[in-house]
Amino acid sequence: MGIRSGVVGRGFAVATARAEAVCFPVPPAVSLEPRPRPAHVPLAPAQERMWQAAAHGCSADWNVARALRIRGAGVDVTALRGALELVVERHEPLRTRYPVTEHGPVQQVLDVSEVVLDIAVRPVGRDALDAEIADLAARPFDLTRDPPLRARVFVLGPDDVVLALVVHHISVDGRSMTPLTRDLVTAYLACHTGTPPRWEPLPVTYTDYTLWKHAQLGEFTDEWSRATHQLRYWANALAGRPALLEFPVRQRSMSASDPAAGALIPVAFDAATHAGLLRLAQDRRASLFMVLQAAFAVTVGAFARCADVTVATAVSGRDHRLLDDLVGNFSDDVLMRVRLDRAADVDELIDQVRRVALAAYAHPDTPNPRLKRCLPQDAALPLFQATLVLQKSTRAEPTGAQAFSVTEVPTGVIRAKHDLEFGLTAHYENHGAPAGVDGAFLYPLARFDPATAARFVDRFRAVVALLADGYRGPLPPLLATTGRRAPSPRRALRALA
Repeated sequence: MGIRSGVVGRGFAVATARAEAVCFPVPPAVSLEPRPRPAHVPLAPAQERMWQAAAHGCSADWNVARALRIRGAGVDVTALRGALELVVERHEPLRTRYPVTEHGPVQQVLDVSEVVLDIAVRPVGRDALDAEIADLAARPFDLTRDPPLRARVFVLGPDDVVLALVVHHISVDGRSMTPLTRDLVTAYLACHTGTPPRWEPLPVTYTDYTLWKHAQLGEFTDEWSRATHQLRYWANALAGRPALLEFPVRQRSMSASDPAAGALIPVAFDAATHAGLLRLAQDRRASLFMVLQAAFAVTVGAFARCADVTVATAVSGRDHRLLDDLVGNFSDDVLMRVRLDRAADVDELIDQVRRVALAAYAHPDTPNPRLKRCLPQDAALPLFQATLVLQKSTRAEPTGAQAFSVTEVPTGVIRAKHDLEFGLTAHYENHGAPAGVDGAFLYPLARFDPATAARFVDRFRAVVALLADGYRGPLPPLLATTGRRAPSPRRALRALA
């Protein structure tokens, strides 16, 4: 049984990007700064997909749940509630709704006096905490009417509470949790002592960012605009690809009443494997992410028996220093089409992934719903089915004792919006040495049984281990491998035949 190859024109998509860069003028620079607010503020490009999903009844699938456990002498629940109100006042996306107007969906920032926060305080036993958080996260938001935030303060004991936050993804992304948590702690300390929070004013708002982004991109009706240029790139790069990868899914699907219900499989690579991947990345002038994405593309291709695979990753979208401290949704997915049949060996594969990734990073602003409308495939089909996200973490030095501690705890809420999804974190010692990569594989229970998902993870682990061990040969052994050591190419080719 061989690997099926899709149909596509010759040359990598990045060649198209370079050719268009010569033909299209570079627009003048636009400054990110406070701006006058028009009567109607459009959605930011990163928000369009979430809004469309909510409009089609899938709002709860995009709920982001976080739980912060606060322990210490005399935890002040009243101050905690007041702190949350101050944070909502500081960050506009937490008090924004998204109604439909004659201009389409818009952002409508509520005045603080108009906001009625869904916050409740209740005692709960530790055994019931996960169920309480899951219930909180499962309820959809009406984005056209309500602020996209609800919270519960679960009191486990006099010196032990859990603050559960559920925010719709249209208003928050993963990197928002750092400024959100930091500002919450600052506000809590201020409320506890009865003083105003001492934080620096935000230089810009999310509305300023949205208007700046649209000014940069221009209109899709303008054939010379950056928006049109990016859309044209993606339409060319994805032309002729397989519309749907065929995975070995369940013969009898589970109930479709909750198709996004998911499960996790932990994944971890030790420091030695991490170091081996970094050596390969350095040798090929690539990044650790590009090496892992190459391993992921190989695994997806073997799983689907297809040599033309489109995988995705998330980009932060915070491409200006003034955005670092904002809470909001800046991130979006970019696609990487990888042709396994055009790489003779590992070196060529990583070189291809590097070029495709850099081209994708250069075209990050095309909303997925608009791109779907420009492709010949059925709009009901997903734009991609497999995604890998890699984050970086440096182990911090221990800090001195404080009156209370704030730690993030698992929520137990697992939602799978894609078929195959890795969320990985690369850890480094404080002096920069690799300390390992870990994370989880997330999959929908309606699509895959646990044994099939485990086989996919095992194959990915094996491919990563081979690359870290220095394997640089042809791809068929990677596509066939089931163990740590690479089989001979001849044996692997026989297995694929």
